[in-house]
Amino acid sequence: MQVLEERYSRQILFAGIGAEGQRRLAASRVVIVGCGATGSVLSSLLVRAGVGYVRIIDRDYIEPSNLQRQVLFDEQDAAESLPKAVAACRKLRQINSEVTVEAHVEDLTPDNCDELLEATDLILDGTDNFETRYLINDYAVREQRAWIYTAAVGSYGVGMNILPGETACLACVFPQAPGGVVETCDTSGILNSAVNLIGSVAVTEAMKFLVGARTAMRRTLLSFDAWYNDSAEIAAASPRSDCSVCGQRNFTYLSGSAHPHISMCGRNSVQIHERHRPMDFAEVEKRLAPHGEVRYTEYVLKFTRPPLEMTLFPDGRAIIKGTTDVGVARSFYARFIGS
Repeated sequence: MQVLEERYSRQILFAGIGAEGQRRLAASRVVIVGCGATGSVLSSLLVRAGVGYVRIIDRDYIEPSNLQRQVLFDEQDAAESLPKAVAACRKLRQINSEVTVEAHVEDLTPDNCDELLEATDLILDGTDNFETRYLINDYAVREQRAWIYTAAVGSYGVGMNILPGETACLACVFPQAPGGVVETCDTSGILNSAVNLIGSVAVTEAMKFLVGARTAMRRTLLSFDAWYNDSAEIAAASPRSDCSVCGQRNFTYLSGSAHPHISMCGRNSVQIHERHRPMDFAEVEKRLAPHGEVRYTEYVLKFTRPPLEMTLFPDGRAIIKGTTDVGVARSFYARFIGS
């Protein structure tokens, strides 16, 4: 206990946490969906704060363009195209060996949602798309599980605490996903400082929840622009009775009736993940070598046949880079992996 008190001594000195709050953090279990820019900040701060169990779910792999803002990764991780969840867990265990960190290199879907999100106290959003956020929202409302919505693009950050039964849910505030042209990191860029700022706000709210200080939690949708110094808050203290999710309990994303998970938001890429099919990378390498450049590790296989590049995962999921046309991506996958 003395070692723990020394490690977290400055945090324990803060009146809002104290020794009892630190014990509560150590007994807490959180799950972070997405470990890119915001997910890296969320997981790093929570592990440093002594949250006892952190589960990380991420479908993607590390590229050089990630390093400007995704604080858990380095050049070697990008050179090896490591899955973000795997690389994050390695770093986090080096940061704090006293906590349990668990990696899942998977896409969160209606089929695996129950398994991946179960047995946790709080869900944190590190995703890059509203499709997954609506899925989290469906699950959280159905299970009465608290979650924190977080997003950042350009110099803009936004966040909201969602306490089912107490506050508005995501669908109360955004009944439909934003339409038309939507800003993404690939079209509008992103400041790492904006990511760190909104991530820090979200972690502070998470710590309030985990230590039992629910009355101190913000009940608004907070948005700010770190570059232009604009900020706004929208009331989100009460659920809407006409909300399709928390009011009418229509869980369309959880049921799978919403559109399938195939796109990679803001990227010149398409994800193919329609059924589980275990891959023998050595066998796949032999088959693909005559048709293009192939290299693989235990985590991913990369196959390049210009103008497309396929990153294949052990469960058969693939990211086809070089197109946003679902038909082109499906055809490429079917041609070289099978339909």
